[in-house]
Amino acid sequence: MRLYSASSVDFVDDANRNLIADKVRRSFFEAYRYYPSDSEVRSWKNSLRAMSGVVTTAGLRDNGIMIEYQLPLTSKRLDFIITGRDQTDREQALIVELKQWDKTQRAEGETLLTFIGGGDRPVLHPSVQVGHYKMYLGDTHTAFHAGDSPVNLSACSYLHNYQETVEDPLFDSSFGEWLDQYPVFTMGRTDALCDHLYSHTGKGKGAAVLAKIEAGSYKPSKKLMEHVAGIIEGEPSYVLLDEQLVVFERVMALSRRMEEHGKGRCPYHQG
Repeated sequence: MRLYSASSVDFVDDANRNLIADKVRRSFFEAYRYYPSDSEVRSWKNSLRAMSGVVTTAGLRDNGIMIEYQLPLTSKRLDFIITGRDQTDREQALIVELKQWDKTQRAEGETLLTFIGGGDRPVLHPSVQVGHYKMYLGDTHTAFHAGDSPVNLSACSYLHNYQETVEDPLFDSSFGEWLDQYPVFTMGRTDALCDHLYSHTGKGKGAAVLAKIEAGSYKPSKKLMEHVAGIIEGEPSYVLLDEQLVVFERVMALSRRMEEHGKGRCPYHQG
């Protein structure tokens, strides 16, 4: 299920005429029978306007766009998906996680601190978050793992308000492997994002790819079934999403501190 689906030309037109956020808002109500918060509508307006500029600059006029695509069997939604063919003529779908952050601080494990909801809160690094989204969708949606020529799925993030600093925690070397697979683009790297989108979907024909995804269904891949078998055998390898992984990282960090202060003794205990 998605809240918006259109060609790249129609998406840009809706964004330019300031219609996109209201269309997504009305679709949200039709799907959930209540309206989204004003802050969420504002985020759609700002982030989707920024993505409209990227799509226009990259010259992507024969592509498919999906907005707020709900991951199968979860409440999580993907901000933006663009479809098309790459330079080798392979069908592609590229997830773009959109953030309005303007700065971050380093936190524990695979998390950062950023200002959300009135205060600094722990959040997943964007590459980690969108990487897990990509893995989950690829494992559960038939368009990406069934048949002779499944759609190739990739992912990245766009922090369109973010101004990088020297030794920015967003690009800390500890996130290197995630950044290599699922790159982050900031406001200073918008041209690089345009190139990235073009290299993945620049040959167009995105409507057919979009139709294949919309016609697909939930069906666990063989890889996912192997994950489940591992869990049954006591070897968990499933994908945690968002808040689940944030909590997991905090628990692991506490566990490491307990080990450093003596086996089984909590560092906060003064007795």
